[in-house]
Amino acid sequence: MQLQKIHHVAIITSNYEKTMDFYVHKLGFEIIRENKREERHDIKLDLKLGDSELEIFIEENPPKRVSYPQEACGLRHLAFHVEDVEATIKELEGKGIACEPLRYDTYTHKKMTFFKDPDGLPLEIHE
Repeated sequence: MQLQKIHHVAIITSNYEKTMDFYVHKLGFEIIRENKREERHDIKLDLKLGDSELEIFIEENPPKRVSYPQEACGLRHLAFHVEDVEATIKELEGKGIACEPLRYDTYTHKKMTFFKDPDGLPLEIHE
């Protein structure tokens, strides 16, 4: 078996308008396809960023995260590589997205920080 790369990461969100505004308009993901799935009572949105895809299931009233920041089994957070964390923080904050204070990865000593999507999913930017 040769696993080559991550094809996609799947997340669940709760609001179509907020999801589109955040992931497409503010973060810049490109829409690959969008499917309203009547039988499942959700919308499946496939987004592209570079060689990766983000698969979003937009559902009414999904269960909330157990606690913050990431105290349950499962996806802890989703991290994005950027060339300049400080510039990206300024850009995110200019779009109304609050970021945690700048910090350094304990092992790599690279700059990093976290911010949240509209449903509270922790997202990281990392140099």
